[in-house]
Amino acid sequence: MRNLIIFLRRYFNFFLFLLLEVICVILILNNNNFQRAAYLNSANALSGKLYTQYNDIQYYFHLKATNDSLVAENARLHNMLNTSFDHIDSTDILKKDTLRMYSQDSTRTLVSTLPRKYMYREAKVIRSSVNREINYITIHRGSNQGIRPNMGVVGPDGVVGMVRSVSDNYAVILSFLSKLKSQRAFGISARLKNGNETGTVYWDARDIEEGIMEDIPKSAKLRKGDTIVTSGYGLFPEGILVGMVDTFYLADQSRTSLSVEIKYATNFSNLQYVYVIENLLEAEQKQLEDSTKALIK
Repeated sequence: MRNLIIFLRRYFNFFLFLLLEVICVILILNNNNFQRAAYLNSANALSGKLYTQYNDIQYYFHLKATNDSLVAENARLHNMLNTSFDHIDSTDILKKDTLRMYSQDSTRTLVSTLPRKYMYREAKVIRSSVNREINYITIHRGSNQGIRPNMGVVGPDGVVGMVRSVSDNYAVILSFLSKLKSQRAFGISARLKNGNETGTVYWDARDIEEGIMEDIPKSAKLRKGDTIVTSGYGLFPEGILVGMVDTFYLADQSRTSLSVEIKYATNFSNLQYVYVIENLLEAEQKQLEDSTKALIK
């Protein structure tokens, strides 16, 4: 207590000065419109900057939750795409999960129903490599969440790879950036979006941003920048972006097809989330194909 009294006596004049200054400022603001308006404008500007900075900091710490919600929403939208449903010629069969097509007039008549063929599941990438001949990506989803080997995997920008192995809560993806013993052992069926010519895209282990597309006929009308998408003949639904044409040439005059160098759409060095695609009709298709082969034998 004694020290407090000594402190107040020592700085009494200073505290009195501050008190009088505050009283003066209050009197000036209360009795002069110009000074009051200037003060309010300055205070509003300062508080606005402070609130903006506070909101920016708060937004930064909520980015993960925002990103997670956007990824989940993208998966939901993928599942609503027309390409996620099987287009059949009959409308007599209605399955549990279908896309219903209605007429565009006021009657809204049911025109057709399409059974779901593909299901998208979002997954967080927790590890990946890009600097090896065979590259892998680990995701935090496994068999408990419906992931199985040989499912196709895409990212926000395009094709990523194929599920190779699965545990209860994790899965390892064979990246599209993989050159196996056979140069074209891991390729995907793709087509030119403009001309519809179909070929095979694979990685030649030279550049993580570039790949090769083979089996495009010489008659194809190619231009730099042409879009390449999946053909729908394999793991992936039709129309998923693969990349863009960079250059093309005839490797050998005796060949009837062009070699096309492409720029991948996916940035493999910056993958944060991916979508694993389940083909819900795969077992039915495989059973039919196997039974047909058995009949031929």
